[in-house]
Parts: sequence; C-alpha cells; structure tokens
Amino acid sequence: MALLEISSLSKAFGGLHAIDKLDLHVDRGEIVSVIGPNGAGKTTFFNVITGMITPDEGEIIFDGADLAGLRPNQILALGMARTFQNVRLFPNMTVRENVMVGRHTRTKAGVFGAILRTPAFRAEEEETKRKAEETLSFFGTRLVGYRFDQPALNLSYANRRRLEIARAMGSDPQLLLLDEPTAGMNPRETLEITGLIGKLRDEKGFTVVLIEHDMRVVKGVSDRVIVLDHGSKIAEGPYDEVAQNPDVIEAYLGRPATGTA
Repeated sequence: MALLEISSLSKAFGGLHAIDKLDLHVDRGEIVSVIGPNGAGKTTFFNVITGMITPDEGEIIFDGADLAGLRPNQILALGMARTFQNVRLFPNMTVRENVMVGRHTRTKAGVFGAILRTPAFRAEEEETKRKAEETLSFFGTRLVGYRFDQPALNLSYANRRRLEIARAMGSDPQLLLLDEPTAGMNPRETLEITGLIGKLRDEKGFTVVLIEHDMRVVKGVSDRVIVLDHGSKIAEGPYDEVAQNPDVIEAYLGRPATGTA
C-alpha cells in the first residue's frame, strides 16, 4: 500500500491551473523526485498536500488518512514534514531550539505542564533536547558543539539549509518533503547534500519526496522521477527513461526533441 496516494488533484488560481487532475503515489521507503520547468506547479503541489493551500478537488490519502480539510499542524502530526524553497527558520532561536520546535509536535506535557514546569514536563524537555542534538549530529560536525547554542541567523546559508532539514526530521515524520534542498549551494555542498538525502532513507528510514532543479542530484538519489508541466504529469519512471522522454525534453527546451536548433 502506498504511503501517499493522490487522485485527481486540482488547484487553479483564477484561470491558471497550477495543478491539473494530478494522480501520483509514493511508496514507503522510496526517494521520488518531482521535476519540471519553472511554473510547472511543483511548489504548489507541496503547498496543497501539506495543507497550506486548499485544493479545488481531488483526494490526498496519507498513511490511510484523508487529509482533506486538515491544517498544516495536523498534517505534520500525522507524519508529513517539509522544508521550503526559501529557508524559513526561527532566526533568533538557537540551532538546537529550532530542532526542538519540530520535536514538540510529539510532546505530551501540554501548556499546564509548561507553565508549572512539572517533573513530567522537565523530563520531556530534556528528552526533546537530547533528540534534537542527536538529529543535528546526523549532519556531522556542521551543526554540533558550540553551534547548538548559536542563533540560526549566524549560520552560513548552506548550514541554514541543513538546519531546516534537521527541523523537519525533528518531528519524527514518515515522509520528508524537501523543496529544492540544494538551491544556492556550490558543487561541493550539493554533493554532500545529495549523499545526505540517500542516508535519510537508508540510515534513518524516511520516505523522501524532493523538488529539485539540479539533474545531478535527481539522477544521484531518485528511485523514481515524476515530471510536471503546467500542473500535469507528463512523465514518470526511472531517471534515465524520463531524461530521454520527448515530452520532457520539449517541456524543458521549448521545442520537440527531434527539432533543430
């Protein structure tokens, strides 16, 4: 059974169909890349399935639950976490606190315990802190040690992107949605993140869906590639197969694959 199953999903803004009767699925343990030219509807797709935008029609089933009408925090609690194309951290919070925020979706002490700082709350807070540090250690030396207590705003751009992934991991999701995780990175940083995406599945057990423009990343990590154009799926399959698809080439180049320059 698919972890995520989407049927006839549509979203229009005025007369523009950002998502048009989209059908797709993601199986447990897969790494699936969603690609397409600018304006293809990729980020809108993420926004719709995470509850940030209400679809016009269609069905979104995640781990057997219907996501229709659910708020983003409810979807997060069910086990779907995401990053954003433009990094959205809490800049004045420390590196550790940013990940602890994600972890608090799994805590149980509640507001009463927080106000009174009950023993149960303090124990849970210590466990949340420990889990956050464990998550940050996944990124090697980049976000550990003195950086635990460093404000997020002091991090380099690449480390802010790593921290956003860590925050999403902190909520213990089943499915990670990564929106252009290597955007703005140099080749060395891109190669490192490509390796980390594979480890997210192989070592941490996450199912991963990513939006990515760098085809080296897509080729390096994907079990399956889904190509969108004008909100519709135009191709799906292994990277090598999709890369040779005439419809995909035309969508990217703006001309038929057999045409002349």
